[in-house]
Amino acid sequence: MKAVELRDLDVDGLQVKAQELDDQLFRMRIQKSLGQLEAPGKMKDVRRDLARIKTILREKAK
Repeated sequence: MKAVELRDLDVDGLQVKAQELDDQLFRMRIQKSLGQLEAPGKMKDVRRDLARIKTILREKAK
């Protein structure tokens, strides 16, 4: 997900998206601990997307 696409969303939409990614990351961590995670590289992408969203939320708070 690109930062340009995220900046077009409103604050509520970004918060919903951040919650979804946070839940997804939690599920992926559990799968990893059980040895069932099929795409470990996807965790990196989810963490980066979550960081992008949090950064944009901070920018919009100013």
